Amino acid sequence: MPRTILTNQDMERYVETSDDWIVSRTGIRQRHISDKDENTGDLGYAAALAALENAGIAPEDLDYILVATTTPHALVPNTSSYIQAKLGAVNAAALDINAACSGFIYGLELADVLLMRKTIKHVLVIGAEVLSKITDFTDRSTCVLFGDGAGAAVLTKGEGLYATLTGADGAKGQCLHTSDFAVRNIIAGDEPSPHLIQMDGKEVYKFAVNILPESVKKVVEEKGHALEDLDWVIPHQANVRIIEAASKRLGIPMEKFFVNIGSTGNTSAASIAIALDDMNKTGLLKKGQKLAMVGFGGGLTYGAVYLEWTKEA
Repeated sequence: MPRTILTNQDMERYVETSDDWIVSRTGIRQRHISDKDENTGDLGYAAALAALENAGIAPEDLDYILVATTTPHALVPNTSSYIQAKLGAVNAAALDINAACSGFIYGLELADVLLMRKTIKHVLVIGAEVLSKITDFTDRSTCVLFGDGAGAAVLTKGEGLYATLTGADGAKGQCLHTSDFAVRNIIAGDEPSPHLIQMDGKEVYKFAVNILPESVKKVVEEKGHALEDLDWVIPHQANVRIIEAASKRLGIPMEKFFVNIGSTGNTSAASIAIALDDMNKTGLLKKGQKLAMVGFGGGLTYGAVYLEWTKEA
């Protein structure tokens, strides 16, 4: 997470708001903001180093690096190549994924498929975002939500995922979007417009409260388990109200939902990875526990993963 913290009180400098207003509607109390010269690749690199150390894997042992982001370090080269070079992961292929807030889940599913190949043993999946760089700090409906950060995980052959689900409803893509890419406008003779996040909050909320419980049910049922068998649900940290609504629809108590949005804000593709790291560091994850991770966001995309935790505490 970037060092700079922007509290709800700090947000009062930008828009008409208050800590009570933000907390009551989102559950967010602060968010981390990247510095001017701190970008997606820098955050992703730091997360990758920590994940590799945690997994006991050397960079040169990696076969593939997947980076989920909507805010790439640059258009060319891709962020995964930038991180590959900094790591010295000379044997790894490098690919970026843009599935917005579902990106880390998409990355886990792709990694699971890649590990079926005989030649691939270790895949590094990173979620990294610098959303503050595309946030309109005059728009109260979005600027209070988003923060920056990165998280990463190493997947190894023989420790595969148990069930995955990904999907999209592209017809609703304009509910959460930025303007068209500038080059397209320039070629057409138009002035480029700032690529800032725009969101129809009500439509995104309706989508999320339906797709989150549906996705969790499907991946759990695929493995023949019941919802009450789950030890943890690790949702994308978009809004605590969405998580509470999903808890009611699933009949799973909020105590089983891991929530850290209060200290991170919505970090899009990074949020589930950051949540996993928080849980791992604080000893919440125990060997044999059954987990469901679920993401949803721009696209509109969604995805879920069911797995049993195999790492010793």
